[in-house]
Amino acid sequence: MALLVIFTALSLALLCLIVRIYVVIRSGSTCKPGEKGPISVLVVAGSGGHTTEILRLMDSLSQSYSPRHYVIADTDKMSEDKIRTFESSKKDIGTDDQFTIQRLPRSREVLQSWSSSVVSTLNAVLYAIPLMYRLSPDMVLCNGPGTCVPLCAAGLLLGLVGLKKVLIVYVESICRVESLSLSGKILYHLSDYFFVQWSTLKERYPKSIYLGRIV
Repeated sequence: MALLVIFTALSLALLCLIVRIYVVIRSGSTCKPGEKGPISVLVVAGSGGHTTEILRLMDSLSQSYSPRHYVIADTDKMSEDKIRTFESSKKDIGTDDQFTIQRLPRSREVLQSWSSSVVSTLNAVLYAIPLMYRLSPDMVLCNGPGTCVPLCAAGLLLGLVGLKKVLIVYVESICRVESLSLSGKILYHLSDYFFVQWSTLKERYPKSIYLGRIV
């Protein structure tokens, strides 16, 4: 009898969690960050081409996206210089406190085994949760680096516990023509807005939004 009660309680708790996740994800289209002021955005930058693409996208956004919190992997040696150069080139920007650069343990290194990637990703999530809570952005903008998965998970968690709805916006890299990246395959189901830059991807993933080449 006691086991039946415990099983019933756990089942109800799991059902409530599933319903809560569904509500948080589905509420993305009605969430309008920045309606009453600037939009705080957390930008996930990956090494190499990912950073170049995300900075081109940031260059097309208005100055209402502020403050801007850039997150890079702790082993990324080049992205910080690119970000600082980009921010210093922006016109009519006030002081440097309108943007910050944060570091996070990398989820997966190039050629890292899948088994060890699980451990490193969980480690990154543990760092991402307090970081997301402290920065409390209105939205997360990312385009594929593995670092974005723990951050988006942490953003989703803020909504699940009722602290804040964080809008997750994912833009698949221009180099992904016929298939999604691993990050894209995961966040296709979790993001509020999922953009692709090739019509072939729109055909395979109907939830996605096709706008042609974005940057």
